[in-house]
Amino acid sequence: MIAAVGILGAGWRVFSQEELPERTFRAQANVVLAPVTVLTSSGGYVNGLELRDFRLYDNEKLQDIRLDVTYSPLSMVVAIQRNNRTEAMLPNIKKMGNMLQALVIGEHGEAALLAFDHRMDVIQDFTNDGALFTKALEKLTPGSSNSTVVDAVFEGIRLLRRRPPDRRRVLVLISETKDRGSEGNIRDALLEAEVHNVIIYTINMDRMITALTTKAPAPRRDPFPTAAHPAPGPGPATPHTVAQLRGGQSMHFEPIFMEIFNQVKAIFISNHAEILTQYTGGREYSFTNLKSLERAVTDLGEELHSQYILSYTPDTVSEGGFHKIRVEVNRPGVEIRARRGYWMASRVQAN
Repeated sequence: MIAAVGILGAGWRVFSQEELPERTFRAQANVVLAPVTVLTSSGGYVNGLELRDFRLYDNEKLQDIRLDVTYSPLSMVVAIQRNNRTEAMLPNIKKMGNMLQALVIGEHGEAALLAFDHRMDVIQDFTNDGALFTKALEKLTPGSSNSTVVDAVFEGIRLLRRRPPDRRRVLVLISETKDRGSEGNIRDALLEAEVHNVIIYTINMDRMITALTTKAPAPRRDPFPTAAHPAPGPGPATPHTVAQLRGGQSMHFEPIFMEIFNQVKAIFISNHAEILTQYTGGREYSFTNLKSLERAVTDLGEELHSQYILSYTPDTVSEGGFHKIRVEVNRPGVEIRARRGYWMASRVQAN
């Protein structure tokens, strides 16, 4: 009896029933990474914990976890918003090359530099050479008015997923928290980060400062002479009276009102940075000047080198949807920071 026909080399071959291999189809469960930071009540990092000190629950079910006891080198993408709103911030960012190399990337780490507005520009591919990375930072120049933060996340993950799986994959976003013009959406970006075990950190630019320091576009040339515009009340239309009417020397208050509105709205709607960091195990930082940027980079380095990397293969693969992660540590009075959870499609095992 003929059971199957298949292609073998350049010709066809007939397989008998006995020759067909016995096949078992099983769903492959992904390994979930759960970076955990443990802090004392005063904010210091707790070091020296062992596997037996941790308990991890996936959808309130205790999991069999592993602890990475050896330091895994970093593969990091630093994605920087460089549109016209960040022109005043770029000089400070350009000074961070040496600090990033020494405090964050480390001796065995590597980093790539991605700049974005509405475009994605990989200024420097992965390198461990701090001089090359610093030189690449000097190439940052302001661009268009868009800031496609979500698309930058996709591009950063695309770069990181090509790195060896034994490296820790980290994406650092130095940008505003508001997306302007991305084609992708935040949910798909989170799924990509979770599938490829990418931890996202953000160093947020203060949007009030960027709004106030953004240069207004050059006004278009008026096609009509000054005297052609109506004057304020009776009297001849002179350049002085027309300027009074049109507010030629007035301040540009629109960004201030827009920013106040957005700040109030942000109380009720989470920003992109908050979602990206909390659901990948990262953290938000912020800066307004060089000193606060240096503090953020220092804190980021301490965080990365003080984390415990827990991993496990969930035994809850049949439960689709959002999986909540809860971590307990066998130490009194400590604060625990860990990713809140992840999304998983339901899986069916068939023999």
